Amino acid sequence: FSQNWVLPEFLQNSFLSISAIVGSLLLMLVLLAFSNRFQDKSFLIIFGFLVSALAGAIVSILQFYADNQSLKNYILWSFGANNSVSRNQIYILTIIILMGLFLSFKTIKPLIGNALGTSYAQSLGVNLNALKILIIVASSLLSASVTAFLGPILFIGIVVPHFCRMIYNPAKLWQQWILNMFLGILIMEVFSSVSEMSQFPLNVITSLFGIPVILLMLLKNKTA
Repeated sequence: FSQNWVLPEFLQNSFLSISAIVGSLLLMLVLLAFSNRFQDKSFLIIFGFLVSALAGAIVSILQFYADNQSLKNYILWSFGANNSVSRNQIYILTIIILMGLFLSFKTIKPLIGNALGTSYAQSLGVNLNALKILIIVASSLLSASVTAFLGPILFIGIVVPHFCRMIYNPAKLWQQWILNMFLGILIMEVFSSVSEMSQFPLNVITSLFGIPVILLMLLKNKTA
């Protein structure tokens, strides 16, 4: 393509975020369809592994045909970083995250009713299928947008919710929603500072923290 066909930065960032969200939505909807048809959890685990392997194969093909600069950008993206985001990317990311937070906030009340039983939730007028789709859309907006611009930040999405459930009553979803949000921000700020001071990639820092915490949680659940 000639230089005249190069998209402005804002449109490039918008296309990147939309592509990530659409891909995440499609994958999660496929998983939802399979979960409704196959109740065996082991099947879903195997299916998730196959999807991950397929995605890895596609990435490998793209890497094989990519130029040196594209490979460098991909490697830096895979390290995870929040200091390389442009102003336009921050604007787009803020809008998408606010939308995702709003939708996730709307799921709290139905989830509280569902925690008391599906029959009770349906008696309150909760549409369980609509609730599942709303959760998928909110999760896709939050996870896909952050991953697209900041890279695959490992373990934060796993460790923070479990840690919040350990230190506060997991049944109180309103408080858990707020606690997860602010504790996640705090931990990311700490890890980012450590990453900048040590010059290690952010994913290295999160892995060094996340792996021991997950092992401790698994051992605690096993002995409980």
